Amino acid sequence: MPGATADIATIAALFAERARARILLALVDGRALPASVLAAEAGVSAPATSAHLAKLRAAGLITVEPAGRHRYHRLAGPAVADAIEALSALAPAEPIRSLRQHTAAAALRKARTCYDHLAGGLGVTVTAALVERGALCREDGVVGTDRRPADPLSAAVPEHPYALGPQAGPVLAALGVDVDEVADAGSRRPLLRFCTDWTEQRHHLAGRLGAAVLEALLRQGWVAPTARRRALAVTDLGERELRERLGVNLQQSA
Repeated sequence: MPGATADIATIAALFAERARARILLALVDGRALPASVLAAEAGVSAPATSAHLAKLRAAGLITVEPAGRHRYHRLAGPAVADAIEALSALAPAEPIRSLRQHTAAAALRKARTCYDHLAGGLGVTVTAALVERGALCREDGVVGTDRRPADPLSAAVPEHPYALGPQAGPVLAALGVDVDEVADAGSRRPLLRFCTDWTEQRHHLAGRLGAAVLEALLRQGWVAPTARRRALAVTDLGERELRERLGVNLQQSA
C-alpha cells in the first residue's frame, strides 16, 4: 500500500540467522550456486540449507534456476547486494584468529566484486582514473570520487553526481568496453550507478557500465577470480595494461 510503513523486521530476521547470512554472502558476487556449495559455505546440513533457501526465496531475496538435475540459486538483484554491503559496513568484523583469515580480509579490501562490478581498492582506483581521464565527469564541483556528507557509508548512492564525460568513448574502448553498445542495450537498469565502497569510503562505478568494465577486465585476463569468495587478483598483464591505459599504479594504491 502506498505510504505504508516498511516491515523491516521481517527482512532483518532473515539476515539475523548466521547460516542464512553466510548463504547470502556467498551469493553477493552475482554468481548462481547449487545448494551443495551453499551448504558448505554455511556450514550446515543439506536439509537445513534447503530450509534456509526456501525462506530466502519466499521473501524474494534469492531466485532459483533449474539446470539439468541441479538448481542454482542467486541473489534476486542488485538491491539485495546493496543491503548486504550496507550491513557489512555496520557489522563488527569477525575475529581474525589466523594468518589465513587476515590474508583473506586484505584480499577483499584490495580487489573484489560487489555483485557484478569492481569494488575495493581496485574499484575506487579505476573509477577515479575514469574521472581523471574524462570518461566520467562529476557535476557537483567536487574533485575526485570522495563521498559527499549525505551519502551512505555503504551501498548505492541514491542520487549520484556523475555523467559520461567527453572522453568516455576512447577511454573505455581502451579497456575493451564499447560505451555506445552498453548505453543502447535494452535494459531498465541505469547505465551509471555508484556505490560508496564500504572498505574505501569513496565512490566506485556500478550500473550497466560498471558491469561492462568488470566483464571486459575478466575477459581479457587483466583480473581473475581467486579461491577466496569475491576476491579478485590483478594479473601481471592487468597491472601493465591498467598502468598504460589508465595511468594507475596499483603498487602505489595497494
